[in-house]
Amino acid sequence: MDNTVFEGRNDVYLLDEGSETALVDVGDPTASTREDLRAALAAHDLSFADVDTVLLTHWHPDHIGLAGVVQAAGGATVHVHEADAPLVAGDEAAWDAMRATQHRRFEEWGIPDAKRDELRANFHGPEAFEAFADVTPFSDGATFDIGTDTLRAVHVSGHAAGLCLFEFDDDGAHAAFTGDALLPEYTPNVGGADVRVEHPLRDYVAGLERVAAADYDVAWPGHRDRIDDPTGRAREIITHHEHRAWRVLDAVRRLDEPDTWAVSADLFGDLHGVHILHGPGEADAHLRHLAEAGVVHRDADRRYRLADGIAARLAGRSDERWPLTEGADGERR
Repeated sequence: MDNTVFEGRNDVYLLDEGSETALVDVGDPTASTREDLRAALAAHDLSFADVDTVLLTHWHPDHIGLAGVVQAAGGATVHVHEADAPLVAGDEAAWDAMRATQHRRFEEWGIPDAKRDELRANFHGPEAFEAFADVTPFSDGATFDIGTDTLRAVHVSGHAAGLCLFEFDDDGAHAAFTGDALLPEYTPNVGGADVRVEHPLRDYVAGLERVAAADYDVAWPGHRDRIDDPTGRAREIITHHEHRAWRVLDAVRRLDEPDTWAVSADLFGDLHGVHILHGPGEADAHLRHLAEAGVVHRDADRRYRLADGIAARLAGRSDERWPLTEGADGERR
């Protein structure tokens, strides 16, 4: 499915075991994606009405957009993790609460008013959906029997509160549909992608460690092409965040007690569209993680400075990496 805003082409996976037909994710809520999905199913002599089960990796609109449309056509059961279920079901209070949290974060991050206005113009809220689905929530470890296949949900929060992958046996290979937990080219945003997550970087890295420990033979991501070395890719993304942590600390060192927006600008430059949310969100995820470790301090005006001794240790790291488990005393947390 086309996706020109986020991580590139959306992937929708079809499981057709004869006795049962299932989809993993369903693309965004646009008319063009609806027709693309309809045509893709027709190529397998299927229609929306033939879908029995929809498994959703997380609540983001580019993954759940057509769940209600598919369900309305044939009564498919739509499954999503319990943390994301209210949003996927279109619960007005849940969407209002998330919007309120976003606006509070914008204030905390110091996003300029003009950038906030630009960002709001790019939001996809509940009004973008033709129909919401009645959802069946699940929790970590839930299993789903699709014909002769059994898929197991693995909760890997961070990018989204309810983000899950679905692991399964693929003709003897240990495989997983990873959604946005693991992508082949981009690193999934943390901090801005779901402002409900209190510890986005910590949780996301823990999820990557869980992926690495599972040692999958192949991963089928939510965007772009298959990943043939999921463990290596998970380790690569963790290393990426260690380099980013170093850059965040270096920005705090060089700038004069910056706020989150200033650190974001140092990392990513001038941002537009939805990236106005993702840039400072990512910076905030790192700053909060480092503050919890005692590596940086935040004052009452939400400005940051390095803890004593950190500048010297930062300068001594020739690899420009900052271990995400390291505290202000240099000990592993």
